[in-house]
Amino acid sequence: MILNLHSATLIKRYKRFLTDIRLANDEITTIHCANTGAMTGCAEPGNTVWYSTSDNPKRKYPFSWEISVDSNNHHICVNTIRANQLVEEALLNNVVTSLSGFSTLKREVKYGSENSKIDFLLSYADKPDTYVEVKSVTLLEQGKGYFPDAVSTRGQKHLRELIEMAQQGKRAVLLFAVLHSGIESVQAAAHIDPKYAQLLNEAKQQGVQILAYQAQFSKVEQGFDIQVLRHIKVNIG
Repeated sequence: MILNLHSATLIKRYKRFLTDIRLANDEITTIHCANTGAMTGCAEPGNTVWYSTSDNPKRKYPFSWEISVDSNNHHICVNTIRANQLVEEALLNNVVTSLSGFSTLKREVKYGSENSKIDFLLSYADKPDTYVEVKSVTLLEQGKGYFPDAVSTRGQKHLRELIEMAQQGKRAVLLFAVLHSGIESVQAAAHIDPKYAQLLNEAKQQGVQILAYQAQFSKVEQGFDIQVLRHIKVNIG
């Protein structure tokens, strides 16, 4: 995925969805932040940020925060909307080898007893449908990647739904899209959301497949080329 981006300096993030930045000409402007999480380590004042521009005249804030560069020069895609787009691209290009060979891919399909929508439903000619839930990982602490970065009742709900699918004999997959170039492995953030960590252990025991793929960032003339390419380790229990 190639994103046409421009760089600026982060001043502050506030009200969850708003961020003030300083442009190259020293002008200060406000951009939209699509990430509702804590964004720990991703939003330090003075960091370089990269933003995209929308030509939609109805938008109050035409700029969107896409990438943050931390003090260790790690690149972090903070726009959570990109996680599903990147994973879909990886699925269609057969990067996620354990999920390759599907005949159809459907997005946002209703499922489960708690009225959820699965990110991707993959159908195969010779095996059961596969339910794939995607989670964006950006939290790096002491050399390890964690999810979630704040208590996530929604994430807990999605784990219960995947467990239910597995119990029904269907294939259920949780795929961590690691959008941080410094993260080498992923685990549940039990110190932040112990309930999520408990459910993730249960999900594994019930047969939910848990994968993690890291995004690779390449600078191009237009901005950045981001691709989910590298399988990394998930530590559970």
